[in-house]
Amino acid sequence: MLLLALETTCDETAAAVIDEELRVLGAVVASQEPLHQQFGGVVPELASRAHMQRILPVIDQTLRKAQVRPDQLDAVAVAVTPGLAGSLLVGLAAAKALAVALDVPLVGINHLHAHVYACRLAAGREVFPCVGYIVSGGHTCLYHCRSATQFELLGATIDDAAGEAFDKVASMLGLPFPGGPAIQRAAEEGDPRAYRFPRPMLGQGLDFSFSGLKTAVRYAIGSPGQGIDQIAEAARRLTPQQVADLAASFQQAVVDVLVQKAVAAVEQTGLKRLCVGGGVAANRPFRQQLEQAMAQRNVELIVAPLALCTDNAVMGAIAWEYLRAGKTTPLDVDVSPGLLRRKESGSTNLPP
Repeated sequence: MLLLALETTCDETAAAVIDEELRVLGAVVASQEPLHQQFGGVVPELASRAHMQRILPVIDQTLRKAQVRPDQLDAVAVAVTPGLAGSLLVGLAAAKALAVALDVPLVGINHLHAHVYACRLAAGREVFPCVGYIVSGGHTCLYHCRSATQFELLGATIDDAAGEAFDKVASMLGLPFPGGPAIQRAAEEGDPRAYRFPRPMLGQGLDFSFSGLKTAVRYAIGSPGQGIDQIAEAARRLTPQQVADLAASFQQAVVDVLVQKAVAAVEQTGLKRLCVGGGVAANRPFRQQLEQAMAQRNVELIVAPLALCTDNAVMGAIAWEYLRAGKTTPLDVDVSPGLLRRKESGSTNLPP
């Protein structure tokens, strides 16, 4: 049996064909990174328009790579939550059209749950139950994953996600978008102890907050009360070493928070496995520090491979878990752009 999975939650247009044994027969990701670089971040309207232009060519290329005809597909899966509304709608419209035309089941999936499932694909074996950890540009959250289809939210960001903070601090320092890789490169030449930035909300449960840390970096560049133009001018006067030190100190503060929250989550749940996905999971210092912390506590750590950290359709293989359970999604399903953050509770079986 064959599954076609689509991913259009933000600025990546992706498709993959995956069989019931979780073998990837073909996968394509069309990045919009160059389109958004000039704006220093993702512009939702531009993203949705780009998805409209790319979705059909991406699907066609994926099927060709997989050497599969459309009439050989047995189901279509698509991420319906969370994400940018316009981007989600493009993927959902394409998935519905295919499901109707081919008379096959539709499965709506939660993009964040799929990020955790990327660890199942990487491991090649069962990884549930586990603590699921998504650290990306739009989301930073911890889940108690009782099974592949039952996720209970333990904690989430109450403002900026970790990746979002990386992007904004990179912009302040005059570094390119996306901010995560740019900050990591700059930090390699810097001293992570040069600036004493705060570690927000440590010891305060499993929620996150990075907006205060971002503000602390701004005040380290310029004075409180200065406007955007004045901060930008102050940043232009920074020496390369000052930029490196600011990047290193900021990165270390984020990593310290992320690692200590992960430790708190495994201790609170008593689980001995941590599965990590999302774009920020590609950050090398984060991976290294997390590996050390989990090894000290005899907790198995599974981090999604670099190719599956950023948005992709391969992780849509989680739809097979729903199909095996006989659970499909009605064709009148709508997208749900927002994440319910701290109010989300209980088990999540199927997205709305």
